[in-house]
Amino acid sequence: MAETTGKQPASGEIVLGQNNYGKSRVRLVKVFRDSERHEVVDLDVAVTLEGDFVAAHVAGDNSALLATDTMRNTVYALAKDHLSSSIEEFGLLLVDHFLRSGPTVERASVEITRFPWERIEVDGRTHDHSFMRGSGERRATVTGNADGVRHVEAGIGDLMVMKTTQSGWEGFYRDEYTTLPDTDDRILATVVTANWEYEYQTDPDFDGLWTGVRDRLLATFTDHYSPSAQNTLYRIGRAVLEEFGEIERIHLSFPNRHHLLYDLSRFGIENEGEVFQATSEPFGLIEGTVERRP
Repeated sequence: MAETTGKQPASGEIVLGQNNYGKSRVRLVKVFRDSERHEVVDLDVAVTLEGDFVAAHVAGDNSALLATDTMRNTVYALAKDHLSSSIEEFGLLLVDHFLRSGPTVERASVEITRFPWERIEVDGRTHDHSFMRGSGERRATVTGNADGVRHVEAGIGDLMVMKTTQSGWEGFYRDEYTTLPDTDDRILATVVTANWEYEYQTDPDFDGLWTGVRDRLLATFTDHYSPSAQNTLYRIGRAVLEEFGEIERIHLSFPNRHHLLYDLSRFGIENEGEVFQATSEPFGLIEGTVERRP
């Protein structure tokens, strides 16, 4: 067995390859109590570090490793005074901190998911400090390296949308195993995941842009007859890029949540597009990236 010295051997067949470590599922809730009308930020944070960690892996020398417990503590401690704006800004702060504090850290990545909470409405008025869970997660991934390069990606997840008409699927290619009939009137339902990239040097308004992208996505979903999920995906991506010059590209994922017209004729009942069987498996998966031409 080769001696473990903490250094990679000059030659040989067994060496340490790519590696990283970090802390995941750091669940953080911050309540803003500056006034009687409270605000809530509910986050899931994951930290990943890369660098020269050979000594720990090969020789069991932990002297240059930042403990994952410290990473967790850092997220909570910095949230006290610095989690006040966008999750992207908080991610940038965390990345810069871990690049400074880790003795051998060369690259840091922070992924943040913000879970939506909406105010409960009572007698037509939204409540000051009572909330219910909303729809559509806000997501951000911030990465940085020791050379000062920063990259910011934002996104939306778990946003379920449906249109009950103005959607079809017809004229598609057929072979000997095709049984699906054409239709020009179907339910289109999906759980949207969207990710887009910013040029960090542009110093974008992260909050305004995220809200704008979400609003544009939802509006475009509604504003046309959809001949396919593919066409709707492209329309949404194009609409986002046309409106927001800060975004270079957007990736969209549409898992199809099928709603199948249930056959009631065997019971002597006519079903005119009213009763459907909702199925989640198996499902079609439509994904694509819409980007600006270089």
